[in-house]
Amino acid sequence: MTPYEVHKPPSHFVKKRLRRNTPAMISIVYIFILACMAIAGYLIMPDGTHFANDGLLETAKKPPMFTVDVLKKKKDIVVHTPSVIDILLNGEENKFFEIPIIGQPKILGDSVFFVVYPGLEKKSLHTTKRLEMGLPLVEVVKSIYSSPSEILGKNLPHNYITRGDSTIYLNERQNVQKAYRSDLIKEFESKHIEKKTFILGTDKIGRDVLSRLIFGTRVSLTIGFISLIISLTIGILIGSMSGYFGGYIDKVALWLMTITWSIPAIMLVVAVRLALQSEGVWVTFVAVGLTMWVEVARVIRGQILSIKQKDYVEAARALGYSNARIIWHHILPNVLSPLAVICASNFASAILIEAGLSFLGLGGPPSMPSWGTMIKEGLTELTPSGHWHLIIFPCLAISLTVLAFNLIGNGLRDAFDPHSNSK
Repeated sequence: MTPYEVHKPPSHFVKKRLRRNTPAMISIVYIFILACMAIAGYLIMPDGTHFANDGLLETAKKPPMFTVDVLKKKKDIVVHTPSVIDILLNGEENKFFEIPIIGQPKILGDSVFFVVYPGLEKKSLHTTKRLEMGLPLVEVVKSIYSSPSEILGKNLPHNYITRGDSTIYLNERQNVQKAYRSDLIKEFESKHIEKKTFILGTDKIGRDVLSRLIFGTRVSLTIGFISLIISLTIGILIGSMSGYFGGYIDKVALWLMTITWSIPAIMLVVAVRLALQSEGVWVTFVAVGLTMWVEVARVIRGQILSIKQKDYVEAARALGYSNARIIWHHILPNVLSPLAVICASNFASAILIEAGLSFLGLGGPPSMPSWGTMIKEGLTELTPSGHWHLIIFPCLAISLTVLAFNLIGNGLRDAFDPHSNSK
């Protein structure tokens, strides 16, 4: 301790010891990066559609770093551009139908010809042939309104009419538009051919594993945070009353802790769902939170039993302070050390519980990606020959995140203990 630090508050030395704990600091940086990814969500996901469910069946179960060329055909419906907040919360609908192809498409006349990726090969008992397709260039590049009655009402016998180098068509808003062939070719070459790389591969229906893994980060951290808030609220309330007042309140609280501790998380989730008649993901938040408050309550109760006899608590009573003020302002601030360690441990436990519930089908909706759901889906596709990436990446995400929170908890424990061996 330097002379400059003699009059520093205890929090200064807690931060100093924590900063010297390398594993804890690395874990804090890792969790911070995960939190930023979870907040950004759809803005950084390669597949920014809702729940990252825009898969390509032709490219199902492909390994990491798989690359394919994609032809993007404009949808013939109005796709509204949402605000940044809407994209951040719910994603954005894809404005194109995507067709994986082999090689470069060719433009002949007013049509585009291409070879579809082998996932759409026509197979028979005797032969396998590549599927070659052709689409009108204007249908690929422009959104064309395709209701025949409306088109006839506009005096157009088809979706579009080509006259020389120009094409007249009805757009998705039923307005007559005119496009020139040179402009269509230029737009096609610049916007409608894309090379897609699936960094972590694809799942069984061709969805991007990286996008679903990023969204799973949001699910896990959100469930961990909300469950932690629920457990802290209930645990601090019951533990404080039990330890401070004692007597019958303490006996009832201990009985309630014992009963809750003996109920498996799965049974509690089912009970909460039946009671609330809901299967939304918020039920998982509540159920996981209700399974973790007991440990918080026990720690708070034990700490208050040893603190409430201190002289400063007796002085607060003599000054006529209310029980609520004594507990909140004079006792709870002195139990932050074990409470911080419990919070880190409970956050890790919440992630594990949520993953287990999702694996068993008791988490959020089936279409919502979470780490546990990804492991469940990958397990059904795992074969001796491959598809290992469907399981290894969500397993690594769970393991590293739980390890990080446990290391943070150990670092906080050592930082709050002035007699620890950390230097």
